[in-house]
Amino acid sequence: MLKNFMRRIGTQEIKKLLKVNECGFDGVLQKMQIIEAGDGMCVGEIVVEEEHTNPKKTLHGGMISTLVDTVTTLALFTHQNCERVPSVSVDLHITFIKAAKIGEEIVIHACTTKAGGTLGFTNCLIKSKKNDDILAFGNHTKYLLRPRKVK
Repeated sequence: MLKNFMRRIGTQEIKKLLKVNECGFDGVLQKMQIIEAGDGMCVGEIVVEEEHTNPKKTLHGGMISTLVDTVTTLALFTHQNCERVPSVSVDLHITFIKAAKIGEEIVIHACTTKAGGTLGFTNCLIKSKKNDDILAFGNHTKYLLRPRKVK
């Protein structure tokens, strides 16, 4: 007897998913590359360009927030307990440590801490690729939009 199984979601599927969302606000992520994804984690890289900066010409806090939001969501999307389950943010907390300047390449590493029946918990670390300095870290809680069971 053949067993039915679903192929695990990984890097290639996440790259395709991110490509689909390039329009609208998500366009700010157009230049981010997904390096690795699967098993509840996701790693992205992006070079800070002028379009990503604030008036001080450093990486904008809103861009950092978007990176944390997006990469943690992608990490959660690959976790075995909630693979491919859509979700919405419940809580997003970010601590800003150090500024990144134009031309600096940064790495965004997100992982799923726990994925339960209704909530998913993730964390994220943003670092400078050149010197491994921590730029920011964040925690993101998401409500999982699982189909309701009919009684």
